[in-house]
Amino acid sequence: MTPDQAVSAAAAAAPGWAASPPAERAARLTAVADALEAAREELVALAEEESRLGEARLNGELARTTFQLRLFAEQVLEGAFHDARIDRPDPDWPTGPRPDLRRCRTAVGPVLVFAASNFPFAFSVAGGDTASAWAAGCPVVVKAHPGHPRLSRRTAEAIGGAGLPDGVFALIEGEDAGVEALRHPGTAAAAFTGSQRGGLALARIAAERPVPIPFYGEMGSVNPAVVTPRAAEARAGEIAEGYAASLTLGAGQFCTNPGLLFAPAGLPDRIAAHLREAAAAPMLNERISSGYLAAAGALGARPGVRRLVWPDERDALSPRLLTMDLAAFKADIDAAAEECFGPLGLVVTYDGLDEVADAVAALPGQLTASLHAEPEEAGGLAALAAVLAGRSGRVLWNQWPTGVSVTHAMQHGGPYPATTAPSTTSVGTAAIERFLRPVAYQGWPQDLLPPPLRDDNPWKVPQAVR
Repeated sequence: MTPDQAVSAAAAAAPGWAASPPAERAARLTAVADALEAAREELVALAEEESRLGEARLNGELARTTFQLRLFAEQVLEGAFHDARIDRPDPDWPTGPRPDLRRCRTAVGPVLVFAASNFPFAFSVAGGDTASAWAAGCPVVVKAHPGHPRLSRRTAEAIGGAGLPDGVFALIEGEDAGVEALRHPGTAAAAFTGSQRGGLALARIAAERPVPIPFYGEMGSVNPAVVTPRAAEARAGEIAEGYAASLTLGAGQFCTNPGLLFAPAGLPDRIAAHLREAAAAPMLNERISSGYLAAAGALGARPGVRRLVWPDERDALSPRLLTMDLAAFKADIDAAAEECFGPLGLVVTYDGLDEVADAVAALPGQLTASLHAEPEEAGGLAALAAVLAGRSGRVLWNQWPTGVSVTHAMQHGGPYPATTAPSTTSVGTAAIERFLRPVAYQGWPQDLLPPPLRDDNPWKVPQAVR
C-alpha cells in the first residue's frame, strides 16, 4: 500500500470510526490485544531475531502492549476523555444572557505513527501511540521502523485479523514513505519516538506544511539524578548498585536511562565497581552500537573528564563510566549534557549541594529527574526539587527512572528538547489527549449534537452540566 492510499483510506474511515459507539471501539481494541496474544510465540521469536533484546524482556514488553490496548479500551467505555461540558441557557449570566452551549473533545482525524527501534512492541506498530489514537477515534497509519521489518509486518497481519474497519489501520515502510505520509493533506497529527535529529527533521516538515499539524516527538534525554551527601553517606552501596542497574538496563537503550549523576566525591568509585562486573549486552543494530561508541569516545576525550570504567576493544559494548567535577561540567555543559544512547554514565562530583541547582537549571529539557536524599532532609530541599521539576516531566524520589509504568497518572514527556510538546505524554491514559480537539455547539438541536452532548447521553459519558 502506498502512503497516499493508506492516508486516503484513513481519511475516508475517520468519520465513521470517530462516531463508532464506545462498546464497538473498545471491543476492537480488545480484539487486537487478543490477536497479539494469540501470536505471542511467533512475534517474540521474530522480535528476538531482529532486536536481540532477549525473550524474557520481549515477553514482558508484549504483555505491556496488550495491557495498554485493554486499558485504553476501558477508557473508551468510561468516556471521560470527551470532557463533555453543558451550559444551560441563563438569562442572568453576569456577562450577558448565556446561550445553550455544549463543548466536548472529538477525534482530530488520521494519525501517523513513527515506530521506535528500542521497544519493538510497546512503541511500535501496536504500541501506545497507536492504541491511544484508536481510542480517541482516529485511524492510524504506522511507518514501520527498519530495525524490525519482519516483526512489523507480522504484527500488522495480526491486527488485520482483529476486525478493524477498513482504513482504520495501515502499515507503510521506508523513510521516503514516512515523509510522504507526513506531508499528505489527509494526515491530521503525527507521533514519533526516536532520536533528536530525526524528530526535529520530521517536526520541521509537519510545521512547514501548507496546513501545519501537531507533531508529538519524544526524543530522549540524559535524565539527571542528584544524590545528597547524607544519602551518599547512609546508602552509598545501595545507590551505586541501583544507579548501575538502571544505567545498564536494556543495554542503556531506554530513553529514561539515568546518564547523568550529580554526587559527592567517593560515590563514582563505588559505581565503577558495579559496572566493571556488568557484562556487555548486544545493542539493537550496528548503527546504534557505532553511535554509542562514537559518542562515548567524544565525551571521554573532553577536557576535565576522567575515565573510570573504559573497556578495551574485546568488550567494546560494555558499560562505561566517566567522571568530572562540577566546575568542569559547567564549563562544558553543552557537550557533557548531550545524550549518549547506550550504557554510558557521567558522574559529576560536587563539594556543596547548593551549587548543583544552578547546574541542573542550565540543562536542556528532560524526561525525568531524580533526587536521592534522606527523609529528614525533605524540608530543606524545596528549592532543588523545584529546579528538578522545572527541567523535567517526571521527578522521582529515591527511585530510578527506568521502568515506565502504564498508568493513569504517568507523565512521559518533558520540556524541549526531550519532547516537542511538553504539555503531553506518550505513556499512560492521558496520551489520548494528543489526538483530540474541542468543539463547542451553541443552540443546536438534540438530533444534530454528538452523543456525548445530548441530554439523553446515549454513550453514558460523564457530563458536567451547569
